[in-house]
Amino acid sequence: MDYTTQDLWQCYQSPLFLLTQSLSSNFSFAIITAHNPAAMLLSPSQNRLLDRQLLREIELLGSPYRALVGAAPDLSHMEKSWAVFIDRTMALQLGKKFNQYAIYVVEQGDVSLVPCLLNGHDEVCLGKFSERVRLVSELPDMRN
Repeated sequence: MDYTTQDLWQCYQSPLFLLTQSLSSNFSFAIITAHNPAAMLLSPSQNRLLDRQLLREIELLGSPYRALVGAAPDLSHMEKSWAVFIDRTMALQLGKKFNQYAIYVVEQGDVSLVPCLLNGHDEVCLGKFSERVRLVSELPDMRN
């Protein structure tokens, strides 16, 4: 996969979020992953290690969080992610710390794509978060 950052930015604008429980739109939160930093496709074991490091950072914040999977609409690409109930500034710091090009921020029920390391891109509102959610009985196994 050899994407330009513009291609990636377009891909990031059509996320599907797999959750085992719905999240209330009454609260603001960010969706952050540690997988595939700077769009470098890593092995499943490398991504699991980064995910554990991100989870430790999230736990240190002392804010509520929930596991989820961010995916392409056709499920051809999936990344373990976290919905973290922190403010935008803290979320951007975490995204940058884990070398992510962007994070998602949910405010008043709307989800936005927010650039972290991608210069020259503006935040994009993607509409209602609830329209991008698929409830599943369990999250997919990310070992493949």
